[in-house]
Amino acid sequence: MELNESIVALKALAQDTRLALYRLLVQAGPEGLPVGELAARLHVPDSTLSAHLRVLRTAGLVRDERRGRVIQCRADFARMDALLAYLTENCCAGSGACAPVPGCKTPPSPGAQAHATLPRARQRR
Repeated sequence: MELNESIVALKALAQDTRLALYRLLVQAGPEGLPVGELAARLHVPDSTLSAHLRVLRTAGLVRDERRGRVIQCRADFARMDALLAYLTENCCAGSGACAPVPGCKTPPSPGAQAHATLPRARQRR
């Protein structure tokens, strides 16, 4: 991932509802979630959710697929991994001493939670 791509991705995540939305999709795994369920879980109107998904899609962080009348959204894990790799490539002067576990393929250690609970997205009126 290059500098400009990382800026676009970070900018897309720099908003509370979009970050909550993205984290929800990451927690859902490769199958993702239907748009209707995302709107219900985040307590946001469909039009607002659509706008937030468009920003995340443009940044390459989210992909969707039409399944009949349902649109299924999922996080693009390869893109997430590329962003994390870009952010940590020079961590600790490249020594690797503090590098995180690569990618999201490693299962969490026994007894540890894979992800923290999502905060409820702020409702806008």
